Amino acid sequence: MIDLYTWTTPNGRKVSIALEELGLPYSTHAIDITKDEQFAPEFLAISPNNKIPAIHDHDTNLSLMESGAILMYLADKTGQLLAEPGETRWKQLEWLMWQMGGLGPMAGQAHHFVHFNPNASEYARTRYGTEVARLYGVLDRRLDANEWLAGDYSIADIAIWPWVSRFEWQGIDLARFANVARWYTTIAARPAVQRGYDCPKATTPIPMP
Repeated sequence: MIDLYTWTTPNGRKVSIALEELGLPYSTHAIDITKDEQFAPEFLAISPNNKIPAIHDHDTNLSLMESGAILMYLADKTGQLLAEPGETRWKQLEWLMWQMGGLGPMAGQAHHFVHFNPNASEYARTRYGTEVARLYGVLDRRLDANEWLAGDYSIADIAIWPWVSRFEWQGIDLARFANVARWYTTIAARPAVQRGYDCPKATTPIPMP
């Protein structure tokens, strides 16, 4: 059994989607970040950086924070959603790191300055809105010749998809990125993704272009 500590954010949804895709048994513990529950001492013992998601695997007695590390751990644990050692595996990890170092941080800032506080700073709104659009272009070009990010459906696709699911918050018109839209809607139709998206609770339906 795996304990999942999470909330309804793109980073949180990465891990619940992966757990659903892998069919691993897990117990959900909602950490309401709007109420500062991520600062509770018992959660900090599992996630020292006070960020969701985090897991505790009772099979191995291992606790992990950081969504990318958790995805790699789950893939390694099951032998699924990550290619065997070789070029395809490295490309999957390359795109996982692209999300963690690029799309995630930049889209997160766009959520603040494009969606929540568009009048707070014209500079920030332009900077992050432009950069997110550039990253969508990078993703679209990659998906022009590839059904998935690298090889088969993998943790790279799972990591990126929840951030794209907030395209409206980022001021992105998916019609401009046909390959991303095709990839996004294909993943959105997967039952495991739909279940994972509603973890730890159902909010709004998956946004569709």
